Amino acid sequence: MKRHKSLQLAIAAGFVFAFLYIPIIVLVIFSFNRSAVMGKWEGFSFKWYTALFENKLLLDAAFTSIQIAAMTATLAVILGLCSALVLVRYPKIKGAMLFKGLLATPLVLPDMITGLALLLFFVGTEQLLGWPQGRGVFTIIIAHTTLAMAYVVIIIKSRLEELDPLLEEAALDLGAKPITVFLKITLPIIMPSLLAAWLLAFTLSLDDVVLASFLAGPNSTTLPMYIFSKIRLGLTPEINALATIVILFVSVCIAIMGVSLYTSGRNAPKPR
Repeated sequence: MKRHKSLQLAIAAGFVFAFLYIPIIVLVIFSFNRSAVMGKWEGFSFKWYTALFENKLLLDAAFTSIQIAAMTATLAVILGLCSALVLVRYPKIKGAMLFKGLLATPLVLPDMITGLALLLFFVGTEQLLGWPQGRGVFTIIIAHTTLAMAYVVIIIKSRLEELDPLLEEAALDLGAKPITVFLKITLPIIMPSLLAAWLLAFTLSLDDVVLASFLAGPNSTTLPMYIFSKIRLGLTPEINALATIVILFVSVCIAIMGVSLYTSGRNAPKPR
């Protein structure tokens, strides 16, 4: 009976992985297609990789997206870390429930509502204060940080709640200053959660098209916006080539992280 259930779970898992990864494999294969028709194979070629690096609009959109995503992830982690520290260290502070509600609001609001609200806010502040002057990269970063920060707080807060407070108390008893305790003990322990939160925020920003569509200016077209606009006219295999490069880059990063974690685990001192 157990063997039968295990076989069923294996088959179900196989269907799930096939559903997730077969389209990606097909995309990678067709990035080497000589034909300009997405679904018609005419032979192996690197033609579209050459065309990709000659497409200035596509490369500019990709660079803009990477720039926005990196800034968004960094700001979201910094602000999320400060917020998580307040929620964990001072859970009964006045206004804590309101603060938690404000942090959770971007998680439950549709992106369209958030984008429209931020657009109206920026238009109003520009009319009253003259800031910001038009929409562009800066306004997109603010919008993406607002969204990503909600996810970042959840990740970092869960790790801080698992942190043994005796470690910090022992360092304080030995004469270390609070900032030294944070930099030398707390920060290294929660560093994996910070990296995970940064990567999640980077991915959310890189993938967003709704908020960017509301808040982008004429010179701040992101990669998802560029691809979405091309859907109406017809996609070319250049997009497949770019997606293949992104997949290769992510795969290499995952492999490096896996090797480093495996190596650190083997080199870690074992308890006696």
